Amino acid sequence: MGAFRRASVFARFHNKLKIMTIGKLFDMVRGWIDGASRRNVLPDALWRETVASLPFLAGLNADELSRLRELSERFLARKEFATAGGLELTDAMCASIAVQGCLPILNLGLRCYRGWVGIVVYPDEFVIPRVIEDEFGVVHEYDDIAAGEAWEGGPLLISWRDAQMAGNGYNVVIHEFAHKLDMLGGEADGVPPLPASIPRSEWEGTLFSAHDDFCSRVDAAEARAEKRDDSAWEALAIDPYAAENHGEFFAVLSETFFETPDVLYLEYPALYALLSRFYRQAPLERTRSNAGECRKFPVEMPG
Repeated sequence: MGAFRRASVFARFHNKLKIMTIGKLFDMVRGWIDGASRRNVLPDALWRETVASLPFLAGLNADELSRLRELSERFLARKEFATAGGLELTDAMCASIAVQGCLPILNLGLRCYRGWVGIVVYPDEFVIPRVIEDEFGVVHEYDDIAAGEAWEGGPLLISWRDAQMAGNGYNVVIHEFAHKLDMLGGEADGVPPLPASIPRSEWEGTLFSAHDDFCSRVDAAEARAEKRDDSAWEALAIDPYAAENHGEFFAVLSETFFETPDVLYLEYPALYALLSRFYRQAPLERTRSNAGECRKFPVEMPG
């Protein structure tokens, strides 16, 4: 039922979508497929501009940047971009989304994004018709305003305005791509397919425990806000939307992991360590190294 609903929703949008040509970028991608050098797919100037616009990439070393560029080029060769809402698609948009989306799989591989092709870019937040059935069997239809959406086996939708807000803990691109990783195991429930080194029991125990704690913090903030405490939400260093469910918690915390790893490490060090093992990256080490501090950072679970 869920898959049918999502397919129906996309069908409603399909007539409004305008498939755009990505100009020279796609021409170069096709050239790579024919055997041309991968390094020519993302022009040097566009690559430099993209990296410079994403401050959380500053800590990557030369090897990591080189691999991220190649991965992004391969991603662009395999995915199809479309626009809606009258937005004109540009090479810069495609490059930015590709680079941000490929950061989480830098050490995992492009196969993690198998099973889907389309990316639809909206100029701003967009409306998605929803259909839900409550506990009494009553069906409710409503419109939901979203900045991003990932459909299992279907396209990924992104608000370009929100995508440009990346850099300070909020990253709609990484959020939606994290959902795509989660959906490799079916429904986005916060438990993506795990490497053999991470038992499911350990993942669920760590992530679910942190989620329960965060929900308690959000409840406390809501109670204070009801009493007109203007500082109620300031105590939350992480987006309250993470309390929605386990799937959203994983996606929001993935944003935090890559953009503001110091926040995640201070709030939930065990979860930071777990995500380091899952993504096979240590972004806090990168930021500390970039600041001239010691490169050694423990990614194993705290005792």
